[in-house]
Amino acid sequence: MEQSTRQRGQRRMKSLLEEDQFQRNQHLSKQERPRVLKSLMIGSQHVLAMDLFIPPIILAGLLSLSVANTALLIQMTFLACGIATVIQAGFAMKLPVMQGPSFIPLSALAAIGTTSGLGAMIGSLIPGAILIALLGYPLRIVSKIIQSFIPKLVAGTVIIVVGVALMPSAIQSIYTAPGHFGTNVFIAALSMGVLVVCIYVGETFIRFKFVKLFSVIFALTIGTVVASFFGMLDFSSVYTAKWFAMPHLFAFGVPTFEWEAIMIVTFLYFIIMIETTGTWFTVSNVTGQPLDDRRLNGGALGEGIGCLIGACFGGTSVTGYSSNAGVVAITGVKSRYPVIAGGIILIALSMMPKIMNAIASIPAPVVNGVFALVCVVIMMNGFRVVKDIPFSERNMLMIGIPIMLTLFTIFLPAEIIEKMPDIIHYLFSSGMAVGALAAVILNKLLPEKTNHIIRNVDNKPLTSNVRTHYETITGGKR
Repeated sequence: MEQSTRQRGQRRMKSLLEEDQFQRNQHLSKQERPRVLKSLMIGSQHVLAMDLFIPPIILAGLLSLSVANTALLIQMTFLACGIATVIQAGFAMKLPVMQGPSFIPLSALAAIGTTSGLGAMIGSLIPGAILIALLGYPLRIVSKIIQSFIPKLVAGTVIIVVGVALMPSAIQSIYTAPGHFGTNVFIAALSMGVLVVCIYVGETFIRFKFVKLFSVIFALTIGTVVASFFGMLDFSSVYTAKWFAMPHLFAFGVPTFEWEAIMIVTFLYFIIMIETTGTWFTVSNVTGQPLDDRRLNGGALGEGIGCLIGACFGGTSVTGYSSNAGVVAITGVKSRYPVIAGGIILIALSMMPKIMNAIASIPAPVVNGVFALVCVVIMMNGFRVVKDIPFSERNMLMIGIPIMLTLFTIFLPAEIIEKMPDIIHYLFSSGMAVGALAAVILNKLLPEKTNHIIRNVDNKPLTSNVRTHYETITGGKR
C-alpha cells in the first residue's frame, strides 16, 4: 500500500518536473524578440488554434453560396484577419492578440445578404468599422465606454449569449444538410467525439498537449475521411483552383448602403467590442502587461481598421480570439512577435486558392458537428468569466434574462420576423444581438441591491425554512 502511494507520488513529481521543464524551455518574456524561425513556428500554432475558417463557412452556408464563392469568402477572411493581426499586435495594442472572424454578426449579415444582396451586406460593415476606429483615435473615448458599460458581468453574459445563440444554428444545419439524415448525424457525432477525445487527451497528458492545440484540425480531418466513404466529399473545385492568386478589393461586388442594415451592423460592432474586450483582459492577465487607456483606445483603432479591411476585401468583421491566450499560456511565449508572424502566415495562406477550396469542400455535417461543440466551449468560457462574481438576485437576472430573450428571438417564427420593418427584421435575425443589448440595458437599469425586494414581498417576514433555503442559494448575503 505504502509502496503504491510512493510510486504515485513519484509519478506526480515527475509529471510536475516535466511540465516545469517544458515551460522553462518554451518561455520568452514580453520584451524578447525570438528568431524568425521560432516566431514562425509559434505563429503557426496560433493560426492552427484559431479555427478561423468556421465562421465564413457558416456564413456561406446561411447565404447558400457555391463552393467557389465559399472559398473566396474564406480567402478574404484569412487576408483581413492577417492584416488586422499585424496592425493590432504590431502597432495598435502591441499585445499578442490574434484577430479572427466574429460569430456575432453572422445571422444579421445572412439576413441582410439574403434580403438585399451581398453588396448591401458588405456596405453595412463599412460605416460602423470607421466609427469604431474614430472612437479609438482621435476621440480616445473607448476606454471610458468600456469602464462604464462593459463590466465583467456584462462581458461574460454576452459570451454566454453568443454560445447559446449559435447552438441551434449548428444543430439545425446538421439536420438539414444534403444527404441521408442518419448519415449526417453519425458523421457530425463522430467529428464531435473526436474533438472531445483530443481535448481530453491534451488536457490530461502533459506529453500530448499538442493534441489539444490541433484538436479541431484532427476532428475535421478524421470526419472528412470518414465522410468520403459515404460519398459526401467533392474535391472537383480543388483540382481546378489555382495555387496562387492575389486578392482584390470588393470580391463580391461594389458595396451598397442601406441605413437599416448599417444601423444594425453598427450596433453589432459595439457587441463585438464587448466580446473582444474580454479577450484583451484575458491576454493582459496571461502576459502580465497592463491594459491601460492607451491600449484600450489603440485596440479599438486596430479593431476598426481590421473590420474596415475585412469589409473592403469582402470578408467579415474581426475580433480578438481568446483561444490564442491559451497558446500564450501553454508555450510561455509572451512576446507579440510570434503573433505578428501568425498574421503574416494568414496573409500568405489567403493567396493560395487551392487550400481555401480544400477547406470549403469539407462536408457540412463535419463542420457543424465540430461547430456545435465550439458553441459549448464559447458558452462555458462565458460562465468562466462570471464564476467569481457573487450570484445575487440581480446578477442571476442579469445572466438569465438575456439568455431567455436570446432563445425567445431564435424560436420566433420566421413568418412573423419577415413582416417586421427591415431594421427590426435584421435585429431579430440575430438572437445574440437581442441578448447582448438586454445585458447592457439591465446592467444600467437594475439596482445594485435587490435582496430586500425578495425578503420583503407582501411585507411578511420569511419563515425559517424559506430563510434557510434563501441563504443557501445566495451564500447567506442579505
